[in-house]
Amino acid sequence: MIRDTALWEQFEAQWQQSQESSLETNLDLLEVLLQHARSLGVWPPKTPLEGIEHDLLLAKMVNTYAEKPADQTGPRPR
Repeated sequence: MIRDTALWEQFEAQWQQSQESSLETNLDLLEVLLQHARSLGVWPPKTPLEGIEHDLLLAKMVNTYAEKPADQTGPRPR
C-alpha cells in the first residue's frame, strides 16, 4: 500500500522523464502485446461490437464528470 502518495507521484514523474521512448519502440511493444493477445485467443474479438454499450456508458461517464480541483493544502479526493 502506498502511504505517501506525493512521494510516489514524484517518483513516477521522475521515472517517466528518465525513460526514453520512440515511435519504433512503442510500435514494437504494441506488436508484442498483439501477439500475446492472439496467443490467448482474445484478439481479434469474435464479435467486434460485443460490449459496446458498456464502453459507450463508460466513455460518457468519464467525459462528462468533472470533479472540483483538490485544495492544495488538503488530501486529494478519491
